[in-house]
Amino acid sequence: MESAENLSEQVVGAGPDAAPIPVNVDTAVLLLGAGVTAITHPLLYVKLLIQVGHEPLSPTVGTTMFGRRVLYLPGFFSYAQYIVKVDGKKGLFSGLSPRVISSAISTVVRSKVKQQVELLSKRNDIRTSLRKVVQETSHEMIIQCLSRVATHPFHVMSVRCMAQFVGREVTYGSMFSSIVKIFKEEGVAGFYVGFVPHVVGEVLFLWCCNLLAHFINTYAVDDSIAVSVLTYPFMLVADLMAVNNCGLAAGLPPHSPIFKSWLHCWNHLSHEGQLFRGSSFFFRRVPAISLPSIVD
Repeated sequence: MESAENLSEQVVGAGPDAAPIPVNVDTAVLLLGAGVTAITHPLLYVKLLIQVGHEPLSPTVGTTMFGRRVLYLPGFFSYAQYIVKVDGKKGLFSGLSPRVISSAISTVVRSKVKQQVELLSKRNDIRTSLRKVVQETSHEMIIQCLSRVATHPFHVMSVRCMAQFVGREVTYGSMFSSIVKIFKEEGVAGFYVGFVPHVVGEVLFLWCCNLLAHFINTYAVDDSIAVSVLTYPFMLVADLMAVNNCGLAAGLPPHSPIFKSWLHCWNHLSHEGQLFRGSSFFFRRVPAISLPSIVD
């Protein structure tokens, strides 16, 4: 599933020979991005709570296609129903405001930077296919990194607003109060917690997808799925670091250890077999490392 930011980028950049985009089209793209962000937010909300390890519902006993009995954790719909039961339907949209603003900023940044990059790329007529892929990917990487720098503070605020569900805190409320709190307690660095693994994951995903699509063009669709498996742990670590030791129950013991760095977080998840926690909404099994015995 593509994010609202990426969808907005595709609509904005029709092609290298596209005419200047009117203001009303930019407005339409911003509104479209906001709509996609709002529609997909419950999915990301449930995913975030699974990522931080919050499992309020008991697993159920099921069987695999081979007849082996396993414990299944609740899927998206069961989890979403639980959130509605606790906080009402409005609760499914906790942390939405920072994400909408992040989507809008990302759209504007990508549009402006892409225009400048395309002007520079027109000066260099590279005909070699591989060199062209490398050049275009390098330009996309610059756009992605600048967009992440501009939007990551809102990502941190959104993640913390959603993670409050775990400990039932109300620490992060309005956008203004969240900004003041983070700046007062953590300084500017607090807005960029988890920034490095997030950027590494996004850049790695970008390069792997583009290069694989170039070398194995007939399997381009499957490439992105395989690369997602490679890069997902970076996204997970970034979200956990955004919550870790920020005063919320979701980022403190016993819910979570206090990590010294994102590499410490990665090593802990790897040891626990949890590097792909939250990567699936359905047919989620209890990790083997924490699997209790199933009594017949």
